[in-house]
Amino acid sequence: MVQTQFTIAQSDSAPQPQKKKARSSSLDRELTTALAGFHGTIGVYVRNLRTGETVAINADTLFPTASMIKVPILCGLFDKIHKGELAYDQQLVYRDSLHYDDGIVGSFKDGTKLALSKVAMLMITVSDNTGSLWCQALAGGGATINQWLDTNGFHQTRVNSRTPGRAANQAQHGWGQSTPRDMADLITYIRQGKAVSPDASEEMYRNLGHQYWDNDGLSQIPPDIKTACKNGAVNQARSEVVFVHAPHGEYVYCVMTKNQKDESWVRTNEGFVALRNIAAILWHHFEPKSTWKPSAGYEKWW
Repeated sequence: MVQTQFTIAQSDSAPQPQKKKARSSSLDRELTTALAGFHGTIGVYVRNLRTGETVAINADTLFPTASMIKVPILCGLFDKIHKGELAYDQQLVYRDSLHYDDGIVGSFKDGTKLALSKVAMLMITVSDNTGSLWCQALAGGGATINQWLDTNGFHQTRVNSRTPGRAANQAQHGWGQSTPRDMADLITYIRQGKAVSPDASEEMYRNLGHQYWDNDGLSQIPPDIKTACKNGAVNQARSEVVFVHAPHGEYVYCVMTKNQKDESWVRTNEGFVALRNIAAILWHHFEPKSTWKPSAGYEKWW
């Protein structure tokens, strides 16, 4: 059962909108109706940064992040760069010992040279797993990234994999864990130039705007609208955090699922469908005069 709550509190470090937050009964009802009958647990956090309109549905419940944990890894990596311990354009050497799976980075030959900036780009843009674990190590490991998160007020978000003392958390949540509110606040923190430094935030945000996996929530937002996004998926969980530069006011949202009965990897997976439905509801709620919808036949590309 989906439990609905209206919550306006945020972490101390999270960006605050200019106006007092407004609870949205109509949007809450529409989202709750859309989520009714979901076979698993689903959480949603939405905030319009212009009006303060907010909806929270299981927004403070812990969920597996899957690949969304790569946003905190990116922050930890840029913190090292900001401190002068790494250089964004430094040349790295790939070794077979780094191999995790056969993504782009994992397909490189031993001894291949490439810039750190390219590995970071592949981590975010195509969600490359081998590159992401490489970045996690370069950032100082999960414990260092978790310390950055805690220092910056993101107390619910943690890296679990390859992190001392977090084996039990990894068994429950996988690579990382967070809440819809925390992930939405984190991407907003980056957007507003408060993560690491203004210049680091700007480059991180540019990376988050280059998303290859655009067939879920992003497919329900017009292609000429600027967005920043990271998604993640494992068998029983599908998640997505999106910052939308809508014409009538920026808004951010995060959808996370867990314990899904539908573990399929097709477009009609219940979690993927929920990501698309929520994105469409939010777009038309915040842009009620928009008549845009995906082109007929768009789904054939996926």
